[in-house]
Amino acid sequence: MRRIALLEAVVTSSSPPSQPASSTSRNPSIALLLIVTCQLMVILDATIVNVALPEMQRALDFSEAGLSWVLNAYALAFGGLLLLGGRAGDILGRRRVFLAGVLVFTVASLIGGLANSDELLLVSRAAQGVGAAFAAPGTLALIATTFEEGPARTRAVGVYGAVSGSGAAIGLVLGGVLTDWLSWRWVMFVNVPFGLLLLLLVPVYIKETDRIRGSRFDITGALTSTVGMTLLVYGFIRAAEDGWSDGLALGSFAVAVVLLVWFLIWESRANQPILPLSLFADRDRSIMFAGMLLLSGTMTGMFFFLTQFVQKVLDFSPLKAGFAFVPVALALMIAAGVVTKQLAQVGAKTFMLVGVVLVGAGMAWLAQIDAGSSYLGGLLGPMLLFGVGVGFFTVPLTVVAVSGVPPHESGAASSTLNAMQQVGGSLGLAVLVTVFTNAARDAAADPPAGLDPAGIANYSLAEGSSLAFWVGLGFSVAALLAVTLVRAGSAAPPAPVAAPASDPESGAAESGAKGQGAVETH
Repeated sequence: MRRIALLEAVVTSSSPPSQPASSTSRNPSIALLLIVTCQLMVILDATIVNVALPEMQRALDFSEAGLSWVLNAYALAFGGLLLLGGRAGDILGRRRVFLAGVLVFTVASLIGGLANSDELLLVSRAAQGVGAAFAAPGTLALIATTFEEGPARTRAVGVYGAVSGSGAAIGLVLGGVLTDWLSWRWVMFVNVPFGLLLLLLVPVYIKETDRIRGSRFDITGALTSTVGMTLLVYGFIRAAEDGWSDGLALGSFAVAVVLLVWFLIWESRANQPILPLSLFADRDRSIMFAGMLLLSGTMTGMFFFLTQFVQKVLDFSPLKAGFAFVPVALALMIAAGVVTKQLAQVGAKTFMLVGVVLVGAGMAWLAQIDAGSSYLGGLLGPMLLFGVGVGFFTVPLTVVAVSGVPPHESGAASSTLNAMQQVGGSLGLAVLVTVFTNAARDAAADPPAGLDPAGIANYSLAEGSSLAFWVGLGFSVAALLAVTLVRAGSAAPPAPVAAPASDPESGAAESGAKGQGAVETH
């Protein structure tokens, strides 16, 4: 028998035990609204630009492969710096770092909306990712210091989880509305009023948390991991544009491998690593990190290619394209709600297995796409399967990934999971774009007879998307094989264990072993 802590155990252990949770907010309901507003901003910004991509491409003259960097620039900066952002909150104070991240995010959004070149837009997207990396890690900890342990915190964590899970789909809908009614620039401008609202109200309704003294930044770890992953993704994008024999692509791969190996060696020896490698000692947790990496690549690719397909092949307006993804958001939110209520009875592993099978089935169905596919006949069914599958998969995955982590490493565990999500989405998209570009190029060179130029363009896009979905199915199969190795089962939750009123670091081992709010699993 082993204990699998519920998600609230992470936020419990992240807060200073000696400080009552209710003392950090004058109005917990408003505080929760502010926290999830920030979380929604940083999550949906990974996809809000998807529907606007064709308009951005026309306005700023992006290449097809280079267009994916509008997504990758954000995801890489976000994922690469999340670990540093979480550590900064521990050292400098979580509210302070949270507000600094929101400020950078808001200014970058304003600059991106005013961009008159593809280079400036990409720089602003990367800066948004930097801001998000410093704002996002503090959200769970701020929930912990705002809501007392018990039903109130459970409800808050449930709202947080629903927002996190559905943010990608909501971003597509909002992006469609803004692009169609206003312009693509408003997918950037929309963050500005919300950012200003957070900057004004967070200091009023959320108090600062205690700092962990004696901690320091792992700058070397942050730089080597971020630059290494950026070069790895750049290598795939370059190969998609210029072929696998391109010297710059091969050089990027080589330097990326050197930096990432250096990162692992450095982290194994650092006194206060940005990524404690001990987190990977637990087999279930390591599998969950890999599962998030694989699922994120599949999910990001699905949204990227389908938004292109519905606008270019089905000729949907940006508004109609955005609303085409409403069923995904609804299916995901309903599924996440079911998991939240039934997790202790059904078990984490069962939900994850069902979820990843549904995701794989959706990808296999989407792989049948062709230029004659319709929305109702060819897209809606697999999108619903995909939404339910992601909802079933992500909630228990998060539970298992953060279980049994000592309080002084809980921030690193949650930041690592978020980093896997962002880097996995970016790296997975780079691989799928490479596959898509080569397949679309081959299809355009040998199209069926009788097609006009527009028909050839639609045929090549559909053929490239189909092959990319097949590769996405491969990601899902790999995730399924990994989940079968998870040892987590289910049982009824025991009575919660009170946190010791002591220093967070000195009580780490004890409270980590007890696992507040834990659920017995086998």
